[in-house]
Amino acid sequence: MAPKQLPAVLLAACALLALAAPLLAGDPDMLQDFCVADYKSLDGPLRMNGFPCKRPENVTADDFFSTALALPGNTGNPVGSAVTAANVEKLPGLNTLGVSMSRVDYAPWGLNPPHTHPRATEIIYVLEGSLDVGFVTTAGKLFARTVCKGELFVFPRGLVHYQKNNGGVPAMAISAFNSQLPGTQSLAMAMFGSSPPVPTDVLARALQIDGGLVEAIKSKFPPK
Repeated sequence: MAPKQLPAVLLAACALLALAAPLLAGDPDMLQDFCVADYKSLDGPLRMNGFPCKRPENVTADDFFSTALALPGNTGNPVGSAVTAANVEKLPGLNTLGVSMSRVDYAPWGLNPPHTHPRATEIIYVLEGSLDVGFVTTAGKLFARTVCKGELFVFPRGLVHYQKNNGGVPAMAISAFNSQLPGTQSLAMAMFGSSPPVPTDVLARALQIDGGLVEAIKSKFPPK
């Protein structure tokens, strides 16, 4: 007896899912050894999902080198943290490679406020101090713990997460991403500092607070 054959539509759907699976994890795979970002070509008409490639004969070793993470960031701000990115906008050799990094410096008790990375999963490695970290699932469950020097923690792609220095001395961590430009969306800025602003009545009803309080919070997050 011949085995049952899957309907053509189902076979086509499975094939599409198989092809799309690598794209769900991060940036698309590259088709050449490298594609160093040609920032100057952005003045012309050429656009793609990323930066256009510099001509190979114009590429040098310096295109793959950066000191972006060498110095600590300025943590003298209201939240007490500073994120220094080494992504494709700072390091042209990362273009199409699907990876990037950031350095995060924390003042004593400093906070990297709740935010998301819509295009990447993040893994954080604590180099100094210890952090209280956590992320919230789409079902509203918080996964949180303390991460000490020499330890790692993973934040799944697109989920809201945070890190807080839990000590009275500075802390520092390195974050790695499976995207050349993971993007960062701060919850506070998205709600209270957008341009044009999210209507006050929308936020008041969503957060179940008074409109005056919404306006007071907005005053602390002027649009960039």
